[in-house]
Amino acid sequence: MKVRTRFAPSPTGYLHIGGARTALFSWAYARKHGGDFILRIEDTDLERSTQQSIQAILDGMEWLGLDYDEGPFYQMQRLARYHEVAERLLQNNQAYYCYASKEELEQMREQQLAAGLKPRYDGRWRDSKKTPPAGVKPVIRFKNPLDGYVSFNDQIKGKITVANNELDDLVLLRGDGVPTYNFSVVIDDLDMNITHVIRGDDHVNNTPRQINILKALGATLPEYAHVPMILGANGERLSKRHGAVSVMQYRDDGYLPEALLNYLARLGWSHGDEEIFSREQLVEWFDLSAISRSPAKFNPEKLHWINQQYLKTADNARLADLVAPFLAKDNCPLNGGPDLAQVVDLLKERVNTIEELADAAVYFYRPLEPTEELKAQHLTADAKPIVTGLMETFKQIEWTREVIHQEIKNAAKTHDVKLPKIAMPLRVMVTGEVHTPSIDAVLALLGRDETLARMNNQLGNFPG
Repeated sequence: MKVRTRFAPSPTGYLHIGGARTALFSWAYARKHGGDFILRIEDTDLERSTQQSIQAILDGMEWLGLDYDEGPFYQMQRLARYHEVAERLLQNNQAYYCYASKEELEQMREQQLAAGLKPRYDGRWRDSKKTPPAGVKPVIRFKNPLDGYVSFNDQIKGKITVANNELDDLVLLRGDGVPTYNFSVVIDDLDMNITHVIRGDDHVNNTPRQINILKALGATLPEYAHVPMILGANGERLSKRHGAVSVMQYRDDGYLPEALLNYLARLGWSHGDEEIFSREQLVEWFDLSAISRSPAKFNPEKLHWINQQYLKTADNARLADLVAPFLAKDNCPLNGGPDLAQVVDLLKERVNTIEELADAAVYFYRPLEPTEELKAQHLTADAKPIVTGLMETFKQIEWTREVIHQEIKNAAKTHDVKLPKIAMPLRVMVTGEVHTPSIDAVLALLGRDETLARMNNQLGNFPG
């Protein structure tokens, strides 16, 4: 039997990290077993589904590199199929028309709550011989078994058993002919030969209902694996403030897709003590039994660290392409400045994200004026003769990092000061900052003319 998994999001918003992790686990399981991964868009929520959300899902999947073998399939393009199956269930006396109005159902619910009962449909039209009321569009309900149990072995949670008398007769088709989630997902999984349903554990309660429908249709049941939810660092439901934002927001904030995938894989799944691993290693190691039964906690600091590890080893040309739009937004013309790939190579070990990398690169392409505090602290009367002497030296030397470094050392020896006493004023004059890579490397990249122009521009800020 060929393994077939699916990711089936509802296009009622962006692709968030919880959905992305579910997609990743489904993708990894299919790839591990040489199977197929299917993308299905469950767009039957007509009021909330949007084309914008569909595009956000497709963009997120593409950015993360979660390639699918079939799809995307859209449920609203399969209405005829759902109607066909509903009709078969009606003919087999496994479903029935229900004419209860919204008002009746609400009254029934209120009465049940008042009596301390669990709200549920009472089956009033299940075997009714009453004449249907005129002008009412009925729903079609499934005849759930009245006794017995539904049991299934969840690949993550273990054995789950639910009594059928806990389940009511769920709606299959609404009055407008649109299927409910629990009906459409069953038919889709059946038609698409899905062997493993890997999804969030908010669907655990739906599974017994879906199993009963599958049994009524004489279908082979898939394996189910319900992944625990992701909580915020505070242990509460994940909020936007704690990371529940669009996957594409992580791209816009400067994360690498492979780093986010690595982090998502580690949210509730592990392989020994491995923290950093490739997609290929994930596929090789992935196993549903290694997924924790407990909710995972989203840790932004850990994501930062993982992203940093990937930045350190990333191709400089690729990083330069990713940094360039951030610099353009920050009014930094790249023309005439140092090679961005070389700048990236110098800075990438000092940052956590592409955005931070761009921020760190700004002074290479646009002079930054130091604060008055930095000027007072580092552009001192003692430092002025040292830097003016260096300016004369800089006009004549070969412009390489090694030579620049040697001349700064010579100046320190001549003036009997430690290197920081020269490096810090140079940093402030040339970059407007004090936290930079080695100043000789910065000056070498910046170039002789730009370095001297910036130093000359700051001479007036020295006293005397």
